[in-house]
Amino acid sequence: MPTVYLGLGTNIGNKKENLTRAIEALSLALGNYTALSTFMETEPWGFDSDNAFLNCVVAFDTTITPTMLLDTTESIERELGRTTKSTGGKYHDRVIDIDILLYGNATIETPRLTIPHPLMHLRDFVLEPLAGIAPHIMHPTIGKSISTLAAELKEQHAQKG
Repeated sequence: MPTVYLGLGTNIGNKKENLTRAIEALSLALGNYTALSTFMETEPWGFDSDNAFLNCVVAFDTTITPTMLLDTTESIERELGRTTKSTGGKYHDRVIDIDILLYGNATIETPRLTIPHPLMHLRDFVLEPLAGIAPHIMHPTIGKSISTLAAELKEQHAQKG
């Protein structure tokens, strides 16, 4: 049974409640989670906003297919009030965002779904919480551990100063 890692983020409304409600809905659909990171406050990534994000990563063991998982996460986003998805690199404020980061060691690329998440290795708000719960898992296409990727990204930011 593969372990799936999901990245969650919110920057509108009661952020802690938004994450908690999303985790509860995911647990109802997928079963009990196997790991949950701490919640991490971050600045918006890829767009300007006055609203900081609250992010976390949660892991589940699942038997559903990646496409069924995508359908589930999108349904939960809608149930929790998300009305539009970010497309074409255009990001905006949102009540909840659920990204499929990893699905076991799978590598998937379809018009609708790319796993591993194509930008996860560039995002502190993904790598830091993921390293907190799964530091030794390997990125399936980059071939480095999550803790190594997190350390390298942190070093890149430090060099930029």
